[in-house]
Amino acid sequence: MHITLQCLAVKAQNALSHKYVVAKDIKVDKFMHQFQLSDQTIMDISLRFRREMDKGLCRDTNPTAVVKMLPTYVHSTPDGTEQGEFLALDLGGSNFRVLLVRVMGNGEQKVEMENQIYDIPEHIMRGSGSKLFDHVADCLANFLEKKGMKNKKLPLGFTFSFPCQQTKLDESFLLSWTKGFKSSGVEGKDVVSLLRKSIEKRGCIMNYSGIICLGTGTNACYMEHMRNIELLDGDEGRMCINTEWGAFGDDGALEDIRTEIDRELDAGSLNSGNQLFEKMVSGMYQGELVRLILVKMAREHLMFKGKTTPGLLTTGHFLTSYIYDIDTEKLEGLASTEKVLRGLDLDPTAEDCKATRRVCHIISKRAAHLCAATLVALLRQIRDNKAAEKLRTTIGVDGSVYKNHNAFSRRLNKMVRRLVPDCDVRFLLSQHGSSKGAAMVTAVAFRFAAQQAERQRILDTLRLSRQQLLEVKRRMSEQMLRGLSKQTHEQSSLKMLPTYVRSTPDGTEHGDFLALDLGGSSFRVLLVRIESGERNNVDMHHKIYSIPQEFMQGTGDELFSHIVTCIADFLEYMGMRGASLPLGFTFSFPCHQSKLDEGILLQWTKGFKASGCEGQDVVTLLKEATRCKGEFDLSFVAVVNDTVGTMMTCGYEDCQCEVGLIVGTGTNICYMEEMQNVELVEGDDGRMCVNMEWGAFGENGELDDFCTKFDQEVDEFSNYPGKQRYEKMISGMYLGEIVRNVLIEFTAKGLLFRGKDPERLRTRGIFETKFLSQIESDRLAMRQIRSILQHLGLTGSTCDDSVLVKEVCAVVSRRAAQLCGAGLAAVVEKIRQSRNLNQLSVTVGVDGTLYKRHPHFSSIMQETLQDLAPQCQVTFHKSEDGSGKGAALITAVACRMDRCGQEI
Repeated sequence: MHITLQCLAVKAQNALSHKYVVAKDIKVDKFMHQFQLSDQTIMDISLRFRREMDKGLCRDTNPTAVVKMLPTYVHSTPDGTEQGEFLALDLGGSNFRVLLVRVMGNGEQKVEMENQIYDIPEHIMRGSGSKLFDHVADCLANFLEKKGMKNKKLPLGFTFSFPCQQTKLDESFLLSWTKGFKSSGVEGKDVVSLLRKSIEKRGCIMNYSGIICLGTGTNACYMEHMRNIELLDGDEGRMCINTEWGAFGDDGALEDIRTEIDRELDAGSLNSGNQLFEKMVSGMYQGELVRLILVKMAREHLMFKGKTTPGLLTTGHFLTSYIYDIDTEKLEGLASTEKVLRGLDLDPTAEDCKATRRVCHIISKRAAHLCAATLVALLRQIRDNKAAEKLRTTIGVDGSVYKNHNAFSRRLNKMVRRLVPDCDVRFLLSQHGSSKGAAMVTAVAFRFAAQQAERQRILDTLRLSRQQLLEVKRRMSEQMLRGLSKQTHEQSSLKMLPTYVRSTPDGTEHGDFLALDLGGSSFRVLLVRIESGERNNVDMHHKIYSIPQEFMQGTGDELFSHIVTCIADFLEYMGMRGASLPLGFTFSFPCHQSKLDEGILLQWTKGFKASGCEGQDVVTLLKEATRCKGEFDLSFVAVVNDTVGTMMTCGYEDCQCEVGLIVGTGTNICYMEEMQNVELVEGDDGRMCVNMEWGAFGENGELDDFCTKFDQEVDEFSNYPGKQRYEKMISGMYLGEIVRNVLIEFTAKGLLFRGKDPERLRTRGIFETKFLSQIESDRLAMRQIRSILQHLGLTGSTCDDSVLVKEVCAVVSRRAAQLCGAGLAAVVEKIRQSRNLNQLSVTVGVDGTLYKRHPHFSSIMQETLQDLAPQCQVTFHKSEDGSGKGAALITAVACRMDRCGQEI
């Protein structure tokens, strides 16, 4: 009976003890509940941080933003070709490292490092800035002397892990000290200059590349699109942004999740009110948070029987490294907990050890989840920039907490993947990240600078100075005079062909007219109805027909028979089968005319090679094919160059239009010349439209000193080598090929596509000129340019490649527009001088896809013209269907004047 009662007493005592422990655990959990964050809260914090990022990137809101989103001026990442020896200096805590980094290039991607750690005494950390940087320079000199490199000058990558405002890669102004530093005279100063001065005192000058890297606190950087960085000019490419996210919450954005413990820790810190996010996340503060919680819980009799010790009450005595050993699922965790607590002179129970583990677990988990929330905001920004449904990316991670606390890294990774399931994220642990990274940034900067210099050297061959453009204008003017002269006409590259068009519409023209527009691999047949008495009263119908390659390259009979068949089809389509109408024949190839209804083909261009046509009258060829077909008749055929048609169309709307310009697949120009200067035609009265055929300018060597190897390659592989040299530098048929040849050169030199030669880039004609217009569009983001390149089969292209391709396109198209502007300046100056005018006011009618669709061609051409011909006031009038409507108008004017017995 006595034994039974004793057992019952023991059981009751155990039950009471268990009830006490459970109650105590509940109180501990209740106390720690304030540190636990739901998934919804974490997502909300992520959204808050995204808004803070936007504020930091915006020019207007950046001054008041706490997340500064600082540009680092790092535009590129390693591509494996970097090589050489570099020094790295890693300053971000109470000690710093100096490293010698050897980078092996040539595809080895091997890095060798030697380093030494130096202490920074506390009196230097809190003394003057000059003493701090003198101490760093002394240590650097000591390191070089030990390595036998005292007098060797090496590039230096400087990791300065404090909030800085960078204005360029080698200039960085300290915004505020953190991490216990208080050196005077440094905040607001360029730390690179301060370091340089200290180094120069020792007679050693080096090169610098300032960067911001992760240190004992917490921070993150990412590659942002330049168009989103309003603090900087330029919107092409990307730049690494240092978020300085440790300051997140300094404006109160995190007050609803900060606890009394967080506020107590902040109040006791050296920078109270600042870096609030960092104080909830980083390794510098996690141990102190746990200590403050243990003190609070002890005082509330939740732990240690309500007792505290001097060790527990001393700031900094609970190290963050203790959490790494305590917060683990392994059994050693309890033993480690007891050891740590006893080291603080506490006498913990098993329940105290469990509670301490619970505290460490929750604080570490909160830190990991907060870090995940801000990291997710960065990932969403990157994904949105790329407009990708699913983002695949790698995050480089460094820092003692992530590396040494396995549970922290696991929780961070898991929460990131849970919050952004549409992002395939890989975490890559950095080895010597801030130090090796500083050296790699320096290596990339040197590689990038060398590559950029080589790129610019190549592109400079495609850039024209004002003096060169004036020389082009002078030579064009000289060839115009030679082409107009009967004596020198045959020797001139500009044939200055008379068109026999001597009048423009007066508004009385009327009737139905056919127009045939032939100038490429497709052509149009048009019916144009003109009503008299009112300008702009023109009604048009048309159909487009293709010309198969076999007709373009076959015989003349086959080509013109195909054209007549298409005209017959069009008349039947319009319900006018068997009609007899006058026809304006826009024949956009070099012709010699002795009258309006005759055109002797001088040579084929634009890929045509039909035999039996050169030297023949194309009107006769067309009429003969019509006679053979026998389905309709042509009462009159006027041969019209497309430039003349353009001028006439615009002249119908603007009586000052006396120049017609085409800048499309090909390029040409016509203008109204004084008859006294047109020596090939008799008579000195009035004016005549002269078709310059200026695409041939340069065939006598006038452009040789402006032509590049890329122009020569285009010419060599064209249908007519040595011909149409000016056209091959300007027109849409060739600009894409020039760009392609430049890209091949860049790739061969390792300046593009990482030196990997895409097979598709070797295909002639693959880079069409329309891609230049698309790529140079101001509305097109880099990802869309990359999409165009991928469409072309250039699948390995990067954002940096896209930036460079856009630059190449811009240089090539700018040169084309400037050359066109220089030529046009020669034309309008010729008109002004022929009329003995001090100031000329004239309109230029313009047509052609390059002029109309390229986003910058027209403005650059007009700027060049204004600069080179300041005495000419030129208005530009875009032609609407000059080669169709204009041809009909010329024919209508001819018929009107024929009825009146006048010469057109």
